[in-house]
Amino acid sequence: MSSTKNVTDLSKYIMTLPKTEISLLSMIFISFFVGAVGFIIDMVPGISLLHDTLYGGTNGVLVLGFSSIMAGAITQPWVNSLGGRRMKMKQSMFLAFFSMMIFSLIYLGGCLASSIMQSDLILNSIILASAVIFAFRLLVIWGTSNINFTNSTLISSVQPVLIVSMNIVVAFLSLATNIGYFSVIGFLLKILVASAMLILAIYSFVMVVESPMRKNLGVGSLEFLSLFLSHITEDSPELESIFSEIGEPVDTLVGVVAFQRGSDIKALFISPSVHPGPIGTIGGANMPTILSQRFDTFTMVAHGPSTHDFNPVSVRELEKVENAVREALDGMEYHEGASKFRRYTRNSATIGVQFLGDGMLILATMAPNGFDDIEFGVGLSMMNLAGGRCGSKNVVVVDCHNSFQGETGRILAGNPEMFDLLDAVDSIECPPLRHKLRVGCAQRKMDGLSKEDGIGQSGVMAMVVEAEEQRTAYVLLDANNMVMGFRDEILEELLKLDIDEAEVMTTDTHFVNTLSGGHNPLGKHRRDEIIDEIKKAVSEAVEDLEEVKAGCRVVRIRGLHTLGPTNSTELVSTISSIVAVSRVIAPIIFVLALIFVFAWIFYWA
Repeated sequence: MSSTKNVTDLSKYIMTLPKTEISLLSMIFISFFVGAVGFIIDMVPGISLLHDTLYGGTNGVLVLGFSSIMAGAITQPWVNSLGGRRMKMKQSMFLAFFSMMIFSLIYLGGCLASSIMQSDLILNSIILASAVIFAFRLLVIWGTSNINFTNSTLISSVQPVLIVSMNIVVAFLSLATNIGYFSVIGFLLKILVASAMLILAIYSFVMVVESPMRKNLGVGSLEFLSLFLSHITEDSPELESIFSEIGEPVDTLVGVVAFQRGSDIKALFISPSVHPGPIGTIGGANMPTILSQRFDTFTMVAHGPSTHDFNPVSVRELEKVENAVREALDGMEYHEGASKFRRYTRNSATIGVQFLGDGMLILATMAPNGFDDIEFGVGLSMMNLAGGRCGSKNVVVVDCHNSFQGETGRILAGNPEMFDLLDAVDSIECPPLRHKLRVGCAQRKMDGLSKEDGIGQSGVMAMVVEAEEQRTAYVLLDANNMVMGFRDEILEELLKLDIDEAEVMTTDTHFVNTLSGGHNPLGKHRRDEIIDEIKKAVSEAVEDLEEVKAGCRVVRIRGLHTLGPTNSTELVSTISSIVAVSRVIAPIIFVLALIFVFAWIFYWA
């Protein structure tokens, strides 16, 4: 399993929390149920089932339900007052609810053991449950809220303190309880010592997982996790500050194809060798939409050859990409005529080639085989090789990114797929004639679909290029790749229209990657609706056809601040090593701690 896959797999733990009202009602209902079941399990002879159900349920609501609701209400404003990651009330209430569930399971286990063994173990089970939920809350709050250990400890103690306090009050007022008489001092001493053991375990574990990232990247693991969660839950851009500190400048390229109608630009086709990552709206993750919106004409932003090494560290860096495109447009020379669209295949690689003006546009894919990003060095080699053919001054290469295989599908220097691509480029034939050029464009935002369906904010964009009565549809979906085989389904449907050739691409937007599972390729859901929207966009583009001139230019983007190959690898490797170490260390530390706590509560004290 690769380091990248180890990190990506963590996204499966991303989940949508229930609304505050649901957590509140659940705490009331479940606390009544737990209280009633606890009394029924440890039933006193001569007491009716109805009596135990009502009194036990009342005890559960008083001790567990109300205490947990109060804890949820107190935790959220307390955390937010300390200036860490802002906690939402639904998060606080769900934490209280989940902690109450842990407490309930341990309490019911104690009731069952007490009934079977004919021994009073209920009080000790309450002590164990209080210590465990304190430790659980501490691990969650300290790990995700970006506040210090002392404050996290105080906030984490709120729920167990309220539950214990309510237990004492109920017992001393001789209200509904099944824990019998007990020494308050001994009761509290047991809880304090048990909690101290678990605090030591948690502190030791956190120090182990903190040190690698702080040493390698200068930022703590907890701070990184907190800022990551802030982005996922609140769309906070603060994670960019960390990336900016560890990033490094690179020079890269952007290819621009412009279509001129009269004195105006009708459409732009841009292929930046800048990766649209890392996630959500951080850095360049939503670059295809952001860059498209910065030009007052129809603009398609395709996926140029690049990997995660070329993720911009902040949205501000996209200004450098925009400036490079405007530089290309300022010096653009427009020419009449274009060649027909032709495909060339060598082994697993297929390229689609069309000469536009004095430039060449190359669309690269491995479909129907799966693949992911084409590395910048591979793309640069393709540009240089193609540039020597047919006198093309500018060669724009696009990674179609249209057949998902996962992180293992990257095409890097030295891979057999790289040589397949170069062989395909080397087989390009120069067209004898150039034909008059007509272009039509259309965009559909696909409002009925969302990122849950794999669709980003730009929806689908279609550009139809007509040369010598051959119509070629360039379809660009704002998505992060597509499931294997879906491209072929789309092409089959498009060729039923008034179209001779077509290619389907995705932008590789990482705007859609904030969901559980990390990867979110297009075509998992609602395929028919997606295909229908694509067909409508292509049909609209055909209706928009009009004569244009074409210009091609490739320019350098200078000093783009990216994660860089060194830091990108180090970040992924560090997180992967932390995950690997945690899987070994966490069970050892916490199991040993729980054994000592259990022994202290049930045997030593």
